[in-house]
Amino acid sequence: MFCIKVNQGKFESRKVNYMYNKDCELDLNRIEVPESEVERQYYYIAKCREYVKSIEEELGHKPTFCVQTFGCQMNARDSEKLVGILEQIGYEEIEDEHADFVIYNTCTVRENANNKVYGRLGYLSNYKKKHPHMKIALCGCMMQEPNVVEKIRKSYRFVNLVFGTHNIYKFAELLHRSFESDSMIVDIWKDTDKIVEDLPIKRKFSFKSGVNIMFGCNNFCSYCIVPYVRGRERSRKPEDIIREIKGLVADGVCEGMLLGQNVNSYGKNLEHPMTFAELLREINKIEGLKRIRFMTSHPKDLSDELIYAMRDCEKVCKHMHLPLQSGSSRILKIMNRHYDKEQYLEIVRKLKKEIPDIAITTDIIVGFPGETTEDFMETMDVVKQVEYDSAFTFIYSKRTGTPAAAMENQVPEEEVKPHFDMLLKEVSAISSKKAMQLEGKTMPVLVEEMNTQDATLVTGRLDNNAVVHFPGTKEMIGNIYNVTLEECKGFYYLGKVKEDE
Repeated sequence: MFCIKVNQGKFESRKVNYMYNKDCELDLNRIEVPESEVERQYYYIAKCREYVKSIEEELGHKPTFCVQTFGCQMNARDSEKLVGILEQIGYEEIEDEHADFVIYNTCTVRENANNKVYGRLGYLSNYKKKHPHMKIALCGCMMQEPNVVEKIRKSYRFVNLVFGTHNIYKFAELLHRSFESDSMIVDIWKDTDKIVEDLPIKRKFSFKSGVNIMFGCNNFCSYCIVPYVRGRERSRKPEDIIREIKGLVADGVCEGMLLGQNVNSYGKNLEHPMTFAELLREINKIEGLKRIRFMTSHPKDLSDELIYAMRDCEKVCKHMHLPLQSGSSRILKIMNRHYDKEQYLEIVRKLKKEIPDIAITTDIIVGFPGETTEDFMETMDVVKQVEYDSAFTFIYSKRTGTPAAAMENQVPEEEVKPHFDMLLKEVSAISSKKAMQLEGKTMPVLVEEMNTQDATLVTGRLDNNAVVHFPGTKEMIGNIYNVTLEECKGFYYLGKVKEDE
């Protein structure tokens, strides 16, 4: 039996008995590289630790790393995996980019996100000249674009490692290759069907955690680059998800956020298909878990079964983020959204009927190619009918590589801006009115952090995801308190813990 243990991680093979941790040495050159993927990666974690020990001796201090995350919560969860591996290898995390190892986990939903990364690389170029031992790695969605990788190869040759979204689990192996080479290591996959479990991970928060339930997207909305960079949908096995959440709860987590590009289509590609509603009901049974959130939901896959599961499961937060994008059925068809205005409104009606106190939030794009004033007014009509608790509003911007970017009837900015301002004003007015309805009520709040503006206050969130500030101490972080919402400040509340708490 061959067993290597790296702090909390371990793997088994059939060669020899061996234990590895930070306090003992190991001649890894005498051990064959394991075939199992998870075993293989722990093997490379151990190999990388040898290099890091040498770096520490050379520098005279423990080498540092900084992971900068751009983009969505899926990226944030990926970054936690990178951090977990780096800490197992022997690096120490800092927030400053003046680190011995800097990783940018990139987003590419909008092209200005790419420009941010290029700007940071320009800054690091000068810094690395003075610190030649420094390593720089790029990963994430932006790296899945061939033109980006080509630009990195030509214009940013000081970068050490480039990899994408599909092979993040191979990070330790790729880093080992980088340690053994003076050349840029580029490892980009077009797609994958592989999901690797049980690798190290370091959570940002002790009391809450994201949990990937699926990866990729099959929707191909005409404005969106995500399916091209995240690949096709693939779901994790429910037993692996349940096992992970039980482990998180045992480690102090009380709130789990189930993550996927479209969680409503979970389970379709499993050997034994399971719906997202069925998964929610199973997760709701986990003892010690107090709150369940999820994102993102695509309206085309939101079933009555899911609505009933949300209604019945007491741990599922009564909050639904349901992207609208446009209220015009004509524009929705061009967007390739697979629902129309009336279908969307019917879903909202069902949600409000079954869960009267549900908070509904959304995403809206203004100025999509071909959008007329009449189309925009359809969006305004939906906003007024639904009365969203909040909305993320965007002016459409071209995303190279998507069908919408090649459409001829792009809407001039001078037409879009007045519509956007009108929408923003309406959304803000409705959100404020909705928020005021809770003023004076006592509701459960999960304390998430000390208030950044006032050291006497803590900051937490309601079930509906609204922010609340109230007097407290750091010992309260991670616990749920009944808080009276004494004053609504538009988009947040000032409150006080109920006296009998």
